[in-house]
This record gives sequence, structure tokens and C-alpha cells, in this order.
Amino acid sequence: MVQKIWFTLVWSYIKLGLFFYSKRITVLGRENIPKKGAVIFAVNHPNGLLDPLYVTTTNSRQNHFLVRAASFKNPLIKKILESLYLMPIYRIRDGIKQLSNNQEIFEKCFNILKKGETLMIFPEGSHHKKRTIRPLSKGFTRIVFGALERYKNLEITVIPVGITYQHSSHFPAKVIVNYGKRITTRAIFETNTPAKSINILKAKVSVQLKELSVHIDDNESYAAILQKLNEAQVDFTEVEKVNKMIKNKLFSTRKSPKKNYLKPLFYLIIVNSCIPFLLWKTTYKKIDEIEFIDTFRFGFNSLLFPLFLSIQGWILSLYFGKMVGFFYVACSAFLLLIYSKFAPTNSKKHIELKEASKSVKP
Repeated sequence: MVQKIWFTLVWSYIKLGLFFYSKRITVLGRENIPKKGAVIFAVNHPNGLLDPLYVTTTNSRQNHFLVRAASFKNPLIKKILESLYLMPIYRIRDGIKQLSNNQEIFEKCFNILKKGETLMIFPEGSHHKKRTIRPLSKGFTRIVFGALERYKNLEITVIPVGITYQHSSHFPAKVIVNYGKRITTRAIFETNTPAKSINILKAKVSVQLKELSVHIDDNESYAAILQKLNEAQVDFTEVEKVNKMIKNKLFSTRKSPKKNYLKPLFYLIIVNSCIPFLLWKTTYKKIDEIEFIDTFRFGFNSLLFPLFLSIQGWILSLYFGKMVGFFYVACSAFLLLIYSKFAPTNSKKHIELKEASKSVKP
């Protein structure tokens, strides 16, 4: 009970933080999520830890998460992550000896699904900024079919979830979370050989993910297609429209990026929160993986920005009264909200290609 209360409090705070951080969060297909029963959300993974945050705050189910084991190295961080229903999954790059630890994690997953709860998995196996759905690993199918084999009366519903950002790693964020059609797995498991069952489930999830998010085949045409989309200043969160353009090879004419008339407001926000901004700039230089830029920026915005605004408001209240301090904090939050909701989020020419080339590959 205590853990659920703690999770709900953190969930509510993160949801509020994402509201301030995002220009627009579009959610489609929420009606496809079962209100009860075992569910696995199979999600594409373009943008670090922000991906699970957007998914878990846009549905009413309390989710458990599988994330890479490297996030659990610090003992304090490990306790915090475990308290929020996160579990480590080990990969070959973590060391062959570590892979044996996955069996314990699989056992926990089986138990979670047996209780009719939900599990969030990233079947691509790693994050990557490229606008493409990569080949899926079979790890998530081992969890699905392992639980079905153990519990004969269990049905597990897999919901593919596509996440597409207008341009990840940039503020304000503009994102669509697209919940796909339900895939029931008991019939697949019972009417096919294990190997065929794995291939069928992977194929069903992959096909949906390519429809639920913007997908460009990762071949020699990828760079040219992406450049044409960026030059046309397409709204990537209009997933169906953009995928039709890619399929039919009919691209809009070149457009100029919208001017950011709110840029002076942005500089005012920076001056007003110069200490958090300087701390962020220092941290930014140390981030090795492109996909984690947005994650760290959101963390800084959610924790340091409110903290320093509160301290500054408290100092003002000591000299000018509580009303002045409160008015300062309220106005600062309002200005940030205005910028995040109305600043343009243009497509970035060439930047995505350069960043994608630096991304960590599976």
C-alpha cells in the first residue's frame, strides 16, 4: 500500500512536469487498453527514459517497467527505481555472467502477469533516435510464452505502443503516444510450435509499431527521405499522414521554418533561472548518449527549476511580503507554460542525421 501511494505521488508529479515540458501530448487508441487483466505494452524506444514516462502517464494502469541494468548501478538510485516498479534487464554488453540474473527478473514478470497487472517492455532492445522500427528481440516473447506455459488459465494481451516526437532532444517537446490494437497471445501459443509462436508475435507487434509511429526503412534511402520531410516542415506527430507520404513518395514542397517570436521570453526564463540553467549546461557536456539529453533536461526542469523558483520566491517574501513572493513564483511558472505551449517546434534539417549517427546501437 505504501509503495502504491508513493508511486501515485511520483506519477502525478511527473505528469504535471510533462504538461509544462511539452507543447502538446497527443494520445490515440487509449480505448484499446483493457481495464483489467495481464497486459504487456510493447513500445518503440527513440528517446531514453522519457518514453516510459509518456506511456505510463497517459494510461490508467499501474505499470511495471523493464529497463537496462546499467541504470541500477548506484545503490540509492537502485532503491528509488525499484520503489517505482522498475526492474533491470541484463544484456550481453553488461557481461555474459550477468545474463543469468535475467531468470530472476523473468520470474518476477511471470508473477506480475499472473496477478493480472501490466508490464512495459521495449522489444527493440535499446534506444535509438532514428525514425525507424528496428528488428525486435525475442526477449519479450520469452516472458509472454513463459508465463502462458506456467499458468494454463492465463491470457496475456500485448498492446503495441508507438511514440513519435516532432524532434526529440529539443524543448518544448511535441509527442504522440499511439496505442495499438490488442494482440491476444494464448491462441498463438497453443496452436503453433514455440519457434513459430515467437515469429508470429514479433511480426504482429512489428507491423503495428510501423503504423503507430513514423517509420522510414533503414536503407540507403533513409537520409534522403528524412531530409525531404524536414525540408517540408512536416508535423511528425501526424503519424498516419507522414507514413502515407513516405509510402507514396509524395512529399510536400520545401517550407521555411516558423520564426520563434517568443525567443525573448525564452531568454527571460533563462535569466530568471540562471543557476539551474548553468548546472544543466555543465551536465549536458557530460551526456554521452544523444537519447538521454531529453531525459536529463526534463529531470533538471522538474526538480531544480521548481526548487530554485521556490527559494527565490521565499527570499522575495522575506523582504517584500508573502504576496509578492507568491506572485513571483506564479508568474514565473506562467511564463514557462506560455513558452512551452506556443513556441514553434520546427523540423531540424540535418541535425537528426548527425545525432542518429552518434546513437548507441543494439
